[in-house]
Amino acid sequence: MPETTRETDRPQAAATTVDLAFRPATVADVPALVALVESAYRGDASRTGWTTEADLLDGQRTDAEGVTRAVTNPDGVVLVAEPDGELVACCQLERRGRHAYFGMFSVSPGHQGGGLGRAVLAEAERFAEEEWGAVELEMTVIEQRADLIAWYERRGFRRTGVYSPFPYGDERFGIPRRPDLRFEKLVKELTRQ
Repeated sequence: MPETTRETDRPQAAATTVDLAFRPATVADVPALVALVESAYRGDASRTGWTTEADLLDGQRTDAEGVTRAVTNPDGVVLVAEPDGELVACCQLERRGRHAYFGMFSVSPGHQGGGLGRAVLAEAERFAEEEWGAVELEMTVIEQRADLIAWYERRGFRRTGVYSPFPYGDERFGIPRRPDLRFEKLVKELTRQ
């Protein structure tokens, strides 16, 4: 019987962190990154993983223009994770003074639950701290994603109670299925004691 994760009762994916390689994304990766992000969060395909937002939002989560901006941002990097050479996870980091913004965190639904997300987050933290000297990682999460917020809390993030509105009317971020969506800022100290 397969193990289950704390995040869901879905069977745990096979170990995916063996031979895991990280690298900065390039513009050539943009189509694969858009497909990855969409598969992790939107539509029926995303329901095979636990990070789906399909009950909260329809439409797209990102587009080629937005991902290209993230990949080419001189103050940022999009890290991709490739076990056995297959792009299956990514995250965006943006340098903001002594802080780093963490976003676009996506793991292919078929690879969720096996520790790959934890490995990507650990690499993002290492990169932000060692390459940029960041002392804190910050991010925003849709407040209604209690399961996802709990996952981040177990990894050292804390809720701040600082909220920002969801961009209603801007379909580049999706089509809301409810009227009360908003983002909460989460932060994690990176300075190693």
